[in-house]
Amino acid sequence: MSVPHSGAGGADATGAEGRGAVIGVFDSGLGGLSVLRAIRSHLPQADLLYVADSGHAPYGEKSDEFIGERSEHICRFLMSQGAEVVVVACNTATAAAVHHLRQRWPELPVVGVEPGVKPAVAQSHNQRIGVLATPFTLQSEKFRTLLERHGGQAHIVLQPCPGLAREIEQGELDSAALRELVRQFSQPLTDAGVDTAVLGCTHYPFVAPLFQQALGDGVRIIDTAEAVARQTVRLVRDLPANHPARTGASTGGVRLWSSADPAHLAQVAHAWLGLKTQAGALPKE
Repeated sequence: MSVPHSGAGGADATGAEGRGAVIGVFDSGLGGLSVLRAIRSHLPQADLLYVADSGHAPYGEKSDEFIGERSEHICRFLMSQGAEVVVVACNTATAAAVHHLRQRWPELPVVGVEPGVKPAVAQSHNQRIGVLATPFTLQSEKFRTLLERHGGQAHIVLQPCPGLAREIEQGELDSAALRELVRQFSQPLTDAGVDTAVLGCTHYPFVAPLFQQALGDGVRIIDTAEAVARQTVRLVRDLPANHPARTGASTGGVRLWSSADPAHLAQVAHAWLGLKTQAGALPKE
């Protein structure tokens, strides 16, 4: 069974609606590039800004207060670079900080991400579903609320994947260590007989082929990047008629910043997304 992914077809649906828009995207590291990829396919004429806070990753080991401070710092930086919509392309930061960001800047459209439990329940035939995510995401109040709202009567296997995002951050997507982690985390889902698996971290779509191989072709894999991209499109459409995003010029370019090694971010963005652009150092407080 094929793995859902972002394709060029999204651009046809929105045409030139991205022209003039400046969209900021950030993650604790490189995983949010999967969301950037989806947004870029839907809004090819928008200017995209991406921040990888790799110098403070993983967020799952940090306090809510720390994540909130980092998210506010990055959001302020993105706005200083012209961002009119901000996408929090990180499940952990969404759970810990998205409410704070919306209170801090009520006029700023902010998009968060969450594991795709709702589409998984809708698409599963046997109502046995696995959710692969970081320990922090699975333990968060936001995720528990999501399960209560959309889990229904489905049998849902929650599989924490400690260390997986960190291994993906290395940039090598087919290493022996990565394959072993994917195998370990997939086994409980196989044992439970799930027919649908949710990738509950923005890093995980980059190893979706490994999960598909480990789980088997009969298991459908759900990635929420497309849903996030569609919500971003809706927010851009809803901007006021006199908003700069409606009237400004844009090149469809992508700019990158990292709080760790900008060269590594640029190298990975080239390898994973085909982006040929340099990355800058994220300014400190």
